[in-house]
Amino acid sequence: MAFILETLLQQPEGKTLEFKRDLSSPKPLLKTLVAFANTAGGRLVIGVTDDHQLFGVDDPLTEEERICNMIADAISPRLVPNVEMFTIDGKTLLVIEVYLSNSRLHWLNSQGPELGVYVRLGSTNRQADRELVAELQRAVAGIVFDEMPMPELSIDDLDLASAQTLFGDNRRLDEQALLTLKLLTDYQGRRVPTKGAVLLFGKQRSFHFADAWIQCGRFFGTEKIDIFDHIDINAPLPKAVDEVMLFLKKHAFRGADLSEIRRKDVWSIPLGILREAVINAIVHADYSQRGAPIRIVFLDDRIEIENPGLFLPGLTLEDIKQGTSKIRNTVIARVFKELHLIEQWGTGVRRIFTEAQALGLPEPQLIEVGMRVRFIIPLLKPIPLPRTAKQQGEQIELRLESRLESRLESRLESPLAAKVLVKLQEQETGKSALAQYLGHKTVSGELHKQIKRLLELQLIEMTLPDKPNSRLQKYRLTESGQDLINSLLNGN
Repeated sequence: MAFILETLLQQPEGKTLEFKRDLSSPKPLLKTLVAFANTAGGRLVIGVTDDHQLFGVDDPLTEEERICNMIADAISPRLVPNVEMFTIDGKTLLVIEVYLSNSRLHWLNSQGPELGVYVRLGSTNRQADRELVAELQRAVAGIVFDEMPMPELSIDDLDLASAQTLFGDNRRLDEQALLTLKLLTDYQGRRVPTKGAVLLFGKQRSFHFADAWIQCGRFFGTEKIDIFDHIDINAPLPKAVDEVMLFLKKHAFRGADLSEIRRKDVWSIPLGILREAVINAIVHADYSQRGAPIRIVFLDDRIEIENPGLFLPGLTLEDIKQGTSKIRNTVIARVFKELHLIEQWGTGVRRIFTEAQALGLPEPQLIEVGMRVRFIIPLLKPIPLPRTAKQQGEQIELRLESRLESRLESRLESPLAAKVLVKLQEQETGKSALAQYLGHKTVSGELHKQIKRLLELQLIEMTLPDKPNSRLQKYRLTESGQDLINSLLNGN
């Protein structure tokens, strides 16, 4: 242990390590022990300052008894850590070692179980809010959030047609397959969707999980202050991966001819690493949190991918980098594995670090920030976005739009239908607004005809299907329509 302690004294404070000079302020010390027990265990070394100066403990036997009494009186349920004394350079230190507790959750008696639960966040202690307390309790009970039933819903609340399209011929999504994938579960004599099923394929996913979406932004410079472009992605989670990658590709475009956009050498961002990080964020996000979507931030020198939810109890960054994996959302992970979005369990993060090293990139960072996990992917070379980029961006947008319109026209054999789809890609729109966009004074017969045709092809749909002749009627892309556009943008 002495050798281990000398090694610890050379390390910075972190998730599983903290130094205290003395016991003069016991409450922060007790918070640390509670946080260690609730999170991933850890060691608290008394007699050392934050900057690693050895002060020692003057009366170690008395102080050992004092700290044991404080722990017994101040923490519930009862916490029994290992307390040992070690002497280094003539200084006696107290080392309190706490393991991830089987009796958790622990709390400070002075604050009670509602306010006194703490977790370890980097080198600090964080008071757990109600949602985090609930997740910690589920972890202790072996309950997985996305396997939980939604008894108020039925199988009719799932968009199984879209799900079957994703699975293709690889798997027929009959009732038994839905049970095997845990998209359905038995509840009080009925079969109902799980939370994971609704997150993946719910017809009204945003109603039940308002924050299960992805926010993407491209910013000027290296600070998240001045935004250049952004998009909100509300597609089903498996499809959202490709939509995020399209956004990143769009802003990694370096001015090469558009016909060459799919050539490997025109990309200045590590697409493989980013795809793994995006999938990791979607699979491991804590969808029980409110007000916190997944965020993708593109800066001049790095890309940050951030999801709600801390590391699961018992996991440290070192464990994760070595390939240790605990799945927060087993339903989502299983479906992603079936769709070949995940190759092997637990290898994604390790592969990110390995590939970054192979590409000569600075090592990515994986950190916990404010009840969220952030993956920071440095770029090999900065991609500056000059302040004139708005005009440049508009020119690129026009070129991309022209390219897309040309391909749609070829596919649909109608320039007017192509223009309608391009417009609806931006936002849902009514016939009058479409006519105005096309430069027409009124809604022409040809526009009526092409809208009807696009409806029949199921590339667009009405926003008010029960009131087809309503003056408030608008049209929007269907998933099939968006898939067609994504396919053409990718050159397929």
